[in-house]
Parts: sequence; C-alpha cells; structure tokens
Amino acid sequence: MRKPSPFVVFVASAFGWMLALTVLWTQISPWTSYPVGVISSVALEQGAPMWVREVRLKPGVMDVDTRVAIPVPSAGGRRAEVTIDVNPARYAYGLPIFLALLLAARGTGRLMRGVVGYLVLLPAQAFSLSMYALMQLVLAAQVNARLLRIAPWQLELLVYGYQVGSLVVPTLAPILVWLWLDRQFVAKVVVPAWKPSAPASPSAADPS
Repeated sequence: MRKPSPFVVFVASAFGWMLALTVLWTQISPWTSYPVGVISSVALEQGAPMWVREVRLKPGVMDVDTRVAIPVPSAGGRRAEVTIDVNPARYAYGLPIFLALLLAARGTGRLMRGVVGYLVLLPAQAFSLSMYALMQLVLAAQVNARLLRIAPWQLELLVYGYQVGSLVVPTLAPILVWLWLDRQFVAKVVVPAWKPSAPASPSAADPS
C-alpha cells in the first residue's frame, strides 16, 4: 500500500485538529476572546466618540452604549439612544483554525509560535468585532447618514469595512499568520505539493 504524501497527512491532520479545537474553543471562547473585547472597546471609545458613549465588557458579552438617538414609533415620536450587545468571540473563530494548522505541521517551538500567533490575531479580530458593532449601529439608524451625522461616502466606507471584517479577515488572517510562522514547513511540504510535476523528457522516456 502506497504511503500517503506528507501534504496529504498534513491536510487530514489539520481537519481533525480543526474539528477538535473548534469544539474546545466554543467552551472557552468567552475567556480567550476577552482581550479582543478589550481592544475593540478601546478602539470604539477612542475612535468613534461621537457615537460611542461607553463600552461595558465581561466574558462573552460587550455592551455598547451609544449617543445615537433614533425615533421610537410606539413612543409618540420620542427618541431613544441605541444600545448594542455583541459577543467578542463572534469573529474570533480564526484561533482554532490557526492552532489546527500549527499542530498539523508539527515541528519544534509550537508553543511559542502558538502564543505569538494568538497575540498577532487579536488586532485583526478586534477590527472585525468593531466593524460589526458599528454596522449594527448603522442598521439601527436605518442606514441614514444624516441621522449618524456623517457624509454618504463615510457610510459607504463603514459598509465596506464591515464586509471585509466579516467575510475576509476572520478566515484569511489565521492562514496568513500560520504561513508566516511556519514558512519553513510551507516551503518544504506545501509548496512542492502545489507545483506541477515536470514532464519527462523524450530522451528519458525512450532510451532508444
């Protein structure tokens, strides 16, 4: 029986680790994602003070009190300030993806690389979380640029940032971080597996 190539072994191992680590991550994500909430809360309070009044954070929950008041139809036209509840782990699922790739690649120094990767991923996850919170505020204001006191192009920029933060960053960031930290393994196992095999020369195929 032909022995599987190192690349096939790596892919199968990565999927196995990803399933196991995702199950574990769902149980501990309120604590592993708490630093994401800390970074995001600082970014929201300091970067959008015209909208964000205060951010309250505890494991698993981030409450954002805003200064944006919207009309309440059932209250005779009165306005109420918007409050947003978000889960800091919402876009932090890249951590088990990164760790699965790291463990599947094996090699030495995985603990240190795991810590470095975790720390590098925090700002990317905080960006996704912050853009999600801001998008919820935009939706609560019915995508009304005048109600948000911003220009239409700024509103479009927020929507674009949300799309990048929700669709691209959560899955791309852990892969890029792993490629950077495990570049020797990538060069040795992954790159050769993707290179097309060189065709045999006619002279080698037919000695006559």
